[in-house]
Amino acid sequence: MNTLLWIAAVAAAFTITAFTLAPEREITTEVVIDAEPGRVWSVLTDGAAYGSWNPFIVSMKGEVAKGATLENTMEPQKGKQMTFRPKVLAAEENKEFRWLGRFLLPRIFDGEHYFLLESYEGGTRLVHGERFSGVGLWFIDPEQFRANFEAMNAALKKRAEDTPGLADVAAVK
Repeated sequence: MNTLLWIAAVAAAFTITAFTLAPEREITTEVVIDAEPGRVWSVLTDGAAYGSWNPFIVSMKGEVAKGATLENTMEPQKGKQMTFRPKVLAAEENKEFRWLGRFLLPRIFDGEHYFLLESYEGGTRLVHGERFSGVGLWFIDPEQFRANFEAMNAALKKRAEDTPGLADVAAVK
């Protein structure tokens, strides 16, 4: 019986240590878009249209509001399609959109995805990134997603710069 308790204690200590010392990584990309932040925001938050322009996150359903839960489907260039349900952490119009996605429980594989918009030389500077954390990082290299972020940035830029009438849509929202 004492051996069983000792094994359980060691396993618990190992698990707690692993979760406490779990690695963290971050991917940060940016792009300058020749469109005002309101126009970029309207493209970024129109989840119903993602399938027509977004090569990475092909679907986004749900309310873009702090505390809401989204249903996102992504198609990474390397890997298979995956649907996840992140919680919106920030939705500050024309400035910041951020969500937290998790795999099962906290600290297994968490991703805090963000879009930061700022006025820049008559257009918008978009910083698009994600902070990853959890024990899953011992097995997955998030750098494999960088090309997906950059492809999404290029597609968002094209959509915001080429789609007429989006400024009017942003003003109505």
